[in-house]
Amino acid sequence: MRTVKEISDLTGISVRTLHYYDEIDLLKPTEKSEAGYRLYDDKALETLQQILFFREFDIPLKEIKAIMEDPVLEKKQILQMQRKMLVVKKERMERLIASIDRILKGDREMDFEVFNRAEIEEIYHSMEENMSQEQKAVFIEQYGSMEAWKKNFLINASSEEAQRNYQKIVEWYGSKEKAMEASKNPGNSELLPAYQKRMGRILEKLATKKEQDVNSLEVKELIGEYDFVSRQLYQLEDSTAFLLDLAETYQNNQEIQKFQDSVYGEGVTEFVGRAIAAFCSGK
Repeated sequence: MRTVKEISDLTGISVRTLHYYDEIDLLKPTEKSEAGYRLYDDKALETLQQILFFREFDIPLKEIKAIMEDPVLEKKQILQMQRKMLVVKKERMERLIASIDRILKGDREMDFEVFNRAEIEEIYHSMEENMSQEQKAVFIEQYGSMEAWKKNFLINASSEEAQRNYQKIVEWYGSKEKAMEASKNPGNSELLPAYQKRMGRILEKLATKKEQDVNSLEVKELIGEYDFVSRQLYQLEDSTAFLLDLAETYQNNQEIQKFQDSVYGEGVTEFVGRAIAAFCSGK
């Protein structure tokens, strides 16, 4: 058994933080001594390690607690989830370190590459295989041939802006592998209009609630429905990262606000952004 002080010295986590984890039932001590001191065994230390893995990604304690208490998730599944998250972060850090090294050597250009040339070509070929003849005809009419469209796609997909967008997709899906699969398989084209119409109807309903508190039950229920549709449309296991990006865009991008407000009413986009942010903070 280890005391709170020993656990703190071993992990670098403050004694006050360990006390707080106990207070919120995130990490309970294995037992208490006769004097009332908290004591932790190796199993508790393993649980703390898992918590620290999640904290590495700034995941809220409430969400960590829900994950740890989920009866469906076994320890191996949690570790696999954390490993995928760490691999994504490791790849990102390696790219940033390489970019800094190049700058130190005199190269002023930052490298934001998420998918390399071979991976982008793989995405293209998968997209082309899943296209209908009607869809191909549209690109042929616009670019002259599929080969010309491929060339244009590869150039655009390799741009810094596109790679930044890919980075967001990686964050949404939780791993580069899942993000790549989503990019290669954008979903059923027949279902897309139905999902878009449903989202539009949700936004119309939210527009009528614009004067309400974003934390009201009615608003939260509508955002919850929007969350559900988003997960179905984009095949996301957890839509939190996607929704937070959307909330930021809705609250700060004036061009998006101007366009969407022209459809749903002035101030609606910013209101929806605040409502989404409030919903995510309570997940």
